[in-house]
Amino acid sequence: MASTQHGTLSSSGGPITRPSVIQLVFREKGALYAAYIPLFAEGGLFVPTSRDYRLGDDIYLLLSLPDDPQRYPVAGKVAWVTPANASGGRTQGVGVRFPNEEKMRALRVKIEELLGTSIQSSKPTQTI
Repeated sequence: MASTQHGTLSSSGGPITRPSVIQLVFREKGALYAAYIPLFAEGGLFVPTSRDYRLGDDIYLLLSLPDDPQRYPVAGKVAWVTPANASGGRTQGVGVRFPNEEKMRALRVKIEELLGTSIQSSKPTQTI
């Protein structure tokens, strides 16, 4: 499972409710596999969170990948919401679509290289 930590951004120094910053840390490839969304052309990730989001909301991730000391900033959009108490015991959270930009295409390639052939696996995931 990926670990998450929430924070907020504010240019005025005061607290705001949106957009939020979520630190998403993947320590193992299995957790990354369970969260990665290859169906999005730009790539994306499932983010476990109990915070309320709506489709199209901006969401900022600070992403850490297995065996990689670098943190990747992602300014994504909420593309789906899994509510609390979802059927099938699915984890509450949101699907975040990566933006269509060169840095994110490189990140998608990096994730897919990390996952290798497991990306075609039939193992269940948290995603669609």
